[in-house]
Amino acid sequence: MKKKPTEAELEVLQILWKHGPCSVRFVNTELSKNREVVYTTTLKMMQVMTEKGFLQRDTSSRTHLYEAIVTEKAVKTTLVDRMVDTVFQGSPLQLAIQALGHTKADSEDLEALKEIIRKLENQSKS
Repeated sequence: MKKKPTEAELEVLQILWKHGPCSVRFVNTELSKNREVVYTTTLKMMQVMTEKGFLQRDTSSRTHLYEAIVTEKAVKTTLVDRMVDTVFQGSPLQLAIQALGHTKADSEDLEALKEIIRKLENQSKS
């Protein structure tokens, strides 16, 4: 993925990843749960996101539906890679330390992290 979504675009993508194809009105209603968002602003943003290649629009029915064409995994990978490079000087360890040092991880999270570490250790032994 060449372009990274803005924070506002990321909010729209999260709605579409969660709910699947949606109308502008539905996305606007979801966005307005957190802050007041004008319908025309949501419409324009989604039109721009379509031009950028983040969304596609289905015009086969009266109500146009928008769908994310970038995957959540691809966006997360791009954002994390850029953050590691720019904020943590290329060190994923520093990112992990920062993230885990400022939040309370539950036992499930810690077990998942231990499993990732075990897999990485096994890969490095091979």
